[in-house]
Amino acid sequence: MRINNWKHFPWLVFVCLATIAACILYAGNFHPDALPSWIHLPASLVQTPTEHHTVGGTPLGLAFGAISLAIFVFAALLSLRKKIPLWRVGTVQRWLRAHIWLTLLTIPLVILHSGFRLGGPMTTFLMALYGIVMVSGIYGLFLQHLMPRLMKERLPAETVFEQIPHIRSQLAAAAEKMRDSFKPAPPKKPGAGAPAPSGAKAATAGAAVMASTKGELSTPVARAKSVTGSAITAAPVAAAATSASAGPAAKTMESEAEPAPASIPNAAVKPAAPKAETIGTPTARVQSDPPGEPVARTDVPAGDQAAPSPPVAPAAPPPAEKPATTSPPPAPAAKPAAPAAAPRPAASAAAKPAAPADPASEAVLVEFIERQILPYLQARRGDRMRLNNPRFSDDTFRFVKLRVAEVYRSRVEEIQGWCDERRMLDLQVRLQHWLHGWLFVHVPFSFLLLMLTIWHASVTLFYY
Repeated sequence: MRINNWKHFPWLVFVCLATIAACILYAGNFHPDALPSWIHLPASLVQTPTEHHTVGGTPLGLAFGAISLAIFVFAALLSLRKKIPLWRVGTVQRWLRAHIWLTLLTIPLVILHSGFRLGGPMTTFLMALYGIVMVSGIYGLFLQHLMPRLMKERLPAETVFEQIPHIRSQLAAAAEKMRDSFKPAPPKKPGAGAPAPSGAKAATAGAAVMASTKGELSTPVARAKSVTGSAITAAPVAAAATSASAGPAAKTMESEAEPAPASIPNAAVKPAAPKAETIGTPTARVQSDPPGEPVARTDVPAGDQAAPSPPVAPAAPPPAEKPATTSPPPAPAAKPAAPAAAPRPAASAAAKPAAPADPASEAVLVEFIERQILPYLQARRGDRMRLNNPRFSDDTFRFVKLRVAEVYRSRVEEIQGWCDERRMLDLQVRLQHWLHGWLFVHVPFSFLLLMLTIWHASVTLFYY
């Protein structure tokens, strides 16, 4: 917590006034000649001489010691207040301000309580513990003012401290992935449990396709049946191939010679001649009918009827039919050839050719990643590695850029960015340790001092 703001000013005034008052009481009771002539203590504050040869056993000395012990107990309760944030006994910031200034007030109180003497071994040990606690606390208060400014200057982007190990592992994984991308892929080996392909299946896969038993067309069901052992019929296959090749031309001639029938909803269609059917799936029935021949509604089984067409206005009556003639219809005129499509621009048609791979550059990068980058990114403490030095790192990456081709220099810059991020993470960890490391000394010694002070007060009151 920073103490250079106006919220600490009342505490500063209080500590100064309390220190002056304690010094006046001490001088007025034990050294009255040292007080100026214009300062006169009331008789109620001047104690009678006692048999104790030390200040700590006098009523005023005991008062100084009791106040110091109460402040030690209050300072120890700060950790409990932090663990209970919803405790409505003042905010944590107010407790922290009181913790800082009241513990500073104990310095003059403890000195006046001891009478500027160390005393026996026990009191000497207590004074040594008190000195360690106060020095560590003042050191931590100094770091609280220095470290935030230092971290703001040297860390452009601060990371959550608990996420730093996870980010380190991600950087190392990215480097390993780049290294593996430069290595040739190993040949795939067949699984040990996979069965070897049999000759019977290979011959079946290369045989002619099966024809549908209804419409003599090649269907997925017929091809599946050929694998399961159905007999291959050559005649239906030939008929299917002939009808498939002649179907589009016949359909074109019929569409040009006859006019398109008007769209009349629910029109009766002449039923087709019955045919032998062995496959009862809707897919087989639809594929078995010749293209262009409608299916009668009476032949469609239940559940396969199409949705009714929306009502439309009746079309004009068809023209009167001409008397049939025995002469064949005239051949349709040949359609003009479709104009050739305009060629696309070369920029949009041709893709940008990929840069050729450079085995020598890739070998340099693989060696560089394995020997220097991965050991640095995977190290627990990167501050002990040479790449942690910014000057050495810049020289190293500049040399690597000279050894690889131009197309690989972007990869080198990407690796350098990973190393720079790792260096920032190590710096943040080091500053965090400096910022909070003093607590490992201050907190345990504070509790030890509190326990021994309580024991010292108990022994003084009940045995002396």
